[in-house]
Amino acid sequence: MTPVTQPWRSIPELVRSAAERFGAAEAVVDGDLRLTFDELADRVRRTAGAFASTGVGPGDRVALWAPNSAEWIIAALGLLSAGGVLVPVNTRFLQEEAHDIVVRSGAKALLVQNGFLDRDFTGPPGVPVIDLKKDGFLASGRPLRYGPAEDDLADIVFTSGTTGRPKGVMTTHGQTLRLYAEWCDLAQLRQGDRYLIVNPFFHIFGYKAGLIASLIRGATVLPLAVFDVERVLELVERERVTVLPGPPTLYHSLLEAAGGRDLSSLRVAVTGSADIPVELVRRITTELPFRHLMTGYGLTEAGTVTASRPGDPYEAVATTVGRPCEGVEVRIADDQEVLVRGYSVMRGYLDDPGATAEAIDPDGWLRTGDLGELDEEGRLRIVGRKKDMFVVGGFNAYPAEIEGFLLEHPAVAQAAVIGVPDARMGQVGKAFVVRRGAITETELIAWARERMAGFKVPRHIEFRAGLPLTATGKVLKDRLR
Repeated sequence: MTPVTQPWRSIPELVRSAAERFGAAEAVVDGDLRLTFDELADRVRRTAGAFASTGVGPGDRVALWAPNSAEWIIAALGLLSAGGVLVPVNTRFLQEEAHDIVVRSGAKALLVQNGFLDRDFTGPPGVPVIDLKKDGFLASGRPLRYGPAEDDLADIVFTSGTTGRPKGVMTTHGQTLRLYAEWCDLAQLRQGDRYLIVNPFFHIFGYKAGLIASLIRGATVLPLAVFDVERVLELVERERVTVLPGPPTLYHSLLEAAGGRDLSSLRVAVTGSADIPVELVRRITTELPFRHLMTGYGLTEAGTVTASRPGDPYEAVATTVGRPCEGVEVRIADDQEVLVRGYSVMRGYLDDPGATAEAIDPDGWLRTGDLGELDEEGRLRIVGRKKDMFVVGGFNAYPAEIEGFLLEHPAVAQAAVIGVPDARMGQVGKAFVVRRGAITETELIAWARERMAGFKVPRHIEFRAGLPLTATGKVLKDRLR
């Protein structure tokens, strides 16, 4: 495949280009709100002015802690158009988790949507909080046009490592535009497509492979704040959705609930955020109307790394995550760890040169922490995780972080968490706990739900008298499995 080139140096230039190319076509459909590409660009310019009026300028960071919506799109694109740097925050995070990211990112403001999931979203001391839906902020500015450079920082997307401490991944405008222009080809995204974005915008799957890709191609974005299979089916039927990416759990739900519904408009499926059973791939392509299924492998630190290609044989799509994207190299280290090098690799972790040096070697190879192998045709197969991470319905869960939370309970002496198979979610957490006081499984799970995002909360807890340890005191998790 020849390198994908694009005429835009920045995401704001892409927004303006989309208005010029697609004009009166629908850009965003969110409930009763329908915006054309022209109208979206106009609102983005006004929001850029609103940010500028509050003192947000080139290089300043703003955190966005809100669900998928038209307002999220306008706020994010408006911020970038003011030269700001976007810091998306996971809406499932509780206050302590979110405030840590807002503070460490140095965000000058925090945008929220109060009432989502019946919650009030607060900010840390000294950081102004703006409600996207209620404060009128997005429409309050004079139109502003600013053009960041290709190598300017566009966003800081926080992820977590095996230590459980979130790290801010820094990516530029040019990196995102080049990679997701190619993604459009690989996914066969077309002008006029209607793209139901179930994947959250705080994740690169929803933000970059969703919103940015749609602007590149001229697809209509239909943002969904909370996954509900009946709502998805209703939107597919009424809005004639053609593109519906998501984690494997999305397609499991569709297969269970699709009977009697008109899903004939569906054309493109994209998955790969978790292990994909071969049988699920078969069912997606035979029992649902999708005519193209793309599987792939990626991570926040490098975006989409590999992807299947149109025309790849069924067996390859079902058992591998495809070949590297253009300009991206993949090799397998002696210990089977997947290493990645290329233009899309992050500029580093925010304010953490030690972690950056640990992740990227002097030759530019990014250590992914995943274990894999390459077949004779260069397709990557992921065989395990060097990190202790497991994936719950498309969300990365890190045992070290969860264990840290559990150890805060006065009745917990030791805790070890692993991922165990789950028919619906792919994997869920199971905690092995040594008690120092009286506590039941139900009580500990309820306590955990008050302190961490729902996907991190262990679904099962097994109490033990002790945990198997190495000579240096590390838990032998293989024995627990």
